[in-house]
Formats: sequence, structure tokens, C-alpha cells
Amino acid sequence: MSLVLILAIGWVFGGVLTAMLPVGRQYVPGVAWLIAAPVLLVWIGVEHGWVFAGLGMAAFVSMMRNPLRYLWARMWEGRR
Repeated sequence: MSLVLILAIGWVFGGVLTAMLPVGRQYVPGVAWLIAAPVLLVWIGVEHGWVFAGLGMAAFVSMMRNPLRYLWARMWEGRR
């Protein structure tokens, strides 16, 4: 198994562990996971093909749907 896939699996487990934290302590690790995801997805696309990067993107959107929904509302709709 390649290094990028091992890191992606670690990203998933880290995201699950972050979700188990109390709400007030989820912010910092959650932002770190949001920043790390595009890097991992591009790396997966380069090493294994863009189909697998697309599958990874589907998993990313599924796991981070609430933070992405919040960012979307804040950036594009001007809501807080």
C-alpha cells in the first residue's frame, strides 16, 4: 500500500476521533483536517488516478458535510 493511502486512512480515523471530541475542542483539529484534505486528494489523484481522487472527494464531502455547509453559507450567502 502506498504512503498516500496510509495517510488517507489516518486522515479518516483522525476525523472520526475529532468528531468524538466535545464541540468546543473540535475546531482546531477540524480546521487541520479541512486543510489537509485537498493535499491528500491531489496526491491520491497523481499517484493512483483521478477516479480514486473522486472517490476520496466523495468520502471527504460525506465526512465534512456540516463544516462545508457552514463555510458555503458564510462565504457565498453572507450568513453567519
